[in-house]
Amino acid sequence: MSTVTLSLDDCHSMARLALQGQGFSEDQANAIADTITAAERDGCTSHGLFRVPFYVNALGNPGTDAKAVPVLSHPAPALVRVDAATGFCPLALKVGLPALTEKAYEQGIAALAINNAYNIAALWPEVEHLAENGLVAMAFTAANAFVAPAGGTKPIYGTNPMAFAWPRGDQPPLVFDQASSVSARGEIQLHLRDGKPIPEGWAIDANGQPTTDPEAALAGAQLPFGGHKGASIALMVELLAGALIGDLFSFESTERDVQKTGAPFGGEFLLAIDPAKFGNGNLESRQAHAEQLFAAILEQPGTRLPGDRRRKARLSTRTEGITIPTALHTQLAGYRSN
Repeated sequence: MSTVTLSLDDCHSMARLALQGQGFSEDQANAIADTITAAERDGCTSHGLFRVPFYVNALGNPGTDAKAVPVLSHPAPALVRVDAATGFCPLALKVGLPALTEKAYEQGIAALAINNAYNIAALWPEVEHLAENGLVAMAFTAANAFVAPAGGTKPIYGTNPMAFAWPRGDQPPLVFDQASSVSARGEIQLHLRDGKPIPEGWAIDANGQPTTDPEAALAGAQLPFGGHKGASIALMVELLAGALIGDLFSFESTERDVQKTGAPFGGEFLLAIDPAKFGNGNLESRQAHAEQLFAAILEQPGTRLPGDRRRKARLSTRTEGITIPTALHTQLAGYRSN
């Protein structure tokens, strides 16, 4: 497969100009390009430039607004809400995160609800941002119905990721972002694109039978990790990012996706906690206590902390750039010229 190498600046420009060429406003395009570039920078290609066509395809659904202006409100002293106005989540986050941070400092704990948004991105950029500002952070979002409940054969849950970040003072935050399914949807799509089988246990076909064929997996159902355990987490995410904040469940998002774009529509729920206002003793002693745990983990050969792989990827992509298939490069260049 032929490839093209881009700098991170080129990556951002390619995403931004491709989106603007398809009718996205400058603010929407810039915010999405920021998120896409962060994914490529961190070696998460399934949420990088590969995702640009998903944003563009989402415009095929009635009511989608590529020029939407998010609306910020404050329902309660510790609550922030952003109505994405049927636009895209990266810009809604850009509007809501400063207010969430301020309220977390004021109240000790605060929550942000994003509603009416297409959310096609990873979750770690927002929780990492909060942790870089000294806050413990969590984020949850549903998706389209891709995952069967434990024991079932038909999709009802999304891949329903959750992300967590812990601030570490002078060190980069500890961050993880994981689906409640065995794999992210994008990983199966990349296997299909590259003509590779998926590992056993990731999915079942439309008849409920195990499969390693990515095409059959995408037509069937993904599986929750750990059986009932992953399914319970998926259920929790549905309730937090759906019922709690007044937005769609994954199966309702699928019903809204009339053009079968694969772009989930609904809400995101975030929590931010100021550790300075919790616990006995000063903040430094509690941070040192956390570091004891991390050190105990790393004493064992073969271990690493969540997020280490992404941080290593950053060191190389900043100087070496990123590599994408030539076909994707051509497709995105075509978006720009339309």
